[in-house]
Order: sequence, then C-alpha cells, then structure tokens
Amino acid sequence: MKVSASPKVHGAQIGLLQVCAAGVLWGTGGLVVTVLHERDGLGAMTVSAWRMLLAAVALVTFALVTGRSRAVVETIQTHPVLAILVGFGTAAYQALYFVSVLIVGVSVATVVSLGLAPILATVWEQFRARTWPTWRQVGVLQAALVGLVLITSFAGHGSSAPGGQPGVGLLLAVAAGATYAATTVLGHALAQRVDSVALTTSATVVGAVVLTPFLAIAAIAGEPALPRDPASLALLVYLGVATMALSYGLLYAGLRTTSGSAATVATLVEPLSAALLAVLLLGERLAWPAVVGGVLILAAVLALHPNQRHPAPA
Repeated sequence: MKVSASPKVHGAQIGLLQVCAAGVLWGTGGLVVTVLHERDGLGAMTVSAWRMLLAAVALVTFALVTGRSRAVVETIQTHPVLAILVGFGTAAYQALYFVSVLIVGVSVATVVSLGLAPILATVWEQFRARTWPTWRQVGVLQAALVGLVLITSFAGHGSSAPGGQPGVGLLLAVAAGATYAATTVLGHALAQRVDSVALTTSATVVGAVVLTPFLAIAAIAGEPALPRDPASLALLVYLGVATMALSYGLLYAGLRTTSGSAATVATLVEPLSAALLAVLLLGERLAWPAVVGGVLILAAVLALHPNQRHPAPA
C-alpha cells in the first residue's frame, strides 16, 4: 500500500522551492547592478534605494488591485514592531553588505555574510528548542558553507578588496550576516501569523522609507541618481519588481512552512545562480572548485528535504 506524504511535508517541500526561487532571483540582481553601474554610473546605495522604492510601489499597487490593502494595514497595526524590524533589517542588510563589498570585495563579503547567517539561525533555533543539532544538520551546514566558499572564491565574479580598511569591511560583513539571520528569524515568526503579501508589502514600505534618503544624498553629492535611457530604466524596474518584490514575496511565503535555518541554507543558491549567469551571459568559465562548490550547495539544499517524522513547522 502506497503512503502519500502528509500535507505538512508537502507544504514544506513547496516552501523550500519558493525560497530557492527567491535565491535564484537574487542571483540575477548582482548582474543587473553591475550593468547599471557600468552604463549609468549608479552607485550601490542609489541602486539599492531605487530597488526598494520600486518594489514598494509594485507591492502597494498589487495589494490595492487584489484587495489586500486592508491586510497590509492590519499587519502594521497588529504587529507594528515586528513589521518595522523586518523592514529595517532588510534595508540594513543590503546597506551593510554593499558597503562591505566596496571595502573587502565581493568574495569575502559574500562568504562572511551569507556563511554566517545559516550558522546564527541554526544556533538560535536550537537554543529556543533547547536541543543540540543533529549530525545530519551539521553535515548539511558544513556542505553548504564549503560550497559557498568554493563558488565565491573560484567563480570568477569576485573582486579584490579595493579599500584600505579590511578590518572595518569584515566587521560590516559580520553585521550584515547577523542582520540577515535576525531578519529571517523575525520574518519566519511573523509569516506564521499574517498573509505573505501583506508581510512583504509592509516590510518593503518600511525599507523604502529607510533607503530613499540615499537618492537625495546622491543628488546633493553630484552623483548619478537616475538611469540615462529606457533600457537602463527597464533594468531598474526589473531589479525592484523581480529581485525585490517577487523574491521577498517568495521568501516570506516559503517561511510559512520552512524553518528559518533551512531558509538561510536554501538561499545559498544565490551565489550559485549568479555564477551560472556569469557563464551563460558574460562568457566566464567556471573552475572545477567552483563546480564542486555548486554541487555541494545543491546537495545541501536537497538534504533539507523534510521527512514525515520531522516536518517543518506549519
């Protein structure tokens, strides 16, 4: 007799797929940011501010069209502290990560920030449950982190540290990883209580409020603040709608059935997708250590497949 998977297990599988899809979309963001910087001279913080602002406009419009505006307002009214913290954390992670990249380079910033996040999320979840991680969990985490180091070090899209304060850059990368982990854990807690679209919209609006002043700062400093042509504008819209609004919507939808630690491991497909895009679109070649790193990341994500005895929280 064939036994079908329980609804909780099936929901956890869908949740992991949603989180992985968010990671793939985030992986395209780096390529778009690079193109906008080369074509229009837009700085990282300027692009990040536009990304959050356009995402907020898209999500508010979607909420109004689909009749979910009341759910957004209720989310902010019912859980104001959590909604503000998640939105502020999302904006802060981007800012800390981008500044760290400018000081210590892409590879170091990515390894430290993305590598630290799943460790902190796992430690927090085990602390709350008052249990020790299983050997399987430790193995999954180790495979994911080794894969992350390999693919960011050998994928060919990393950069050396351009700044002269590597200590400051490393501290910022650590702060980015801690902020990302905390935001994921908080988002997981709030996703259990509210609609994922309402959560994404409220958090993105808060993030837009935090980052929009950087547009004024760029204009005052005489730096480029707007794209120069329709093609660049289309890329900027894609950056806001797809890699922010849609991706975070997928993340928070996935967090409804997936633990925070599993989500942070699953989002490590971001550097993997970025490396593959560099191969397909920029003609870069992947060294064999980067290929091994990609395989390890995929293996770690597949190992997160929930079983019937230990389904992810619903």
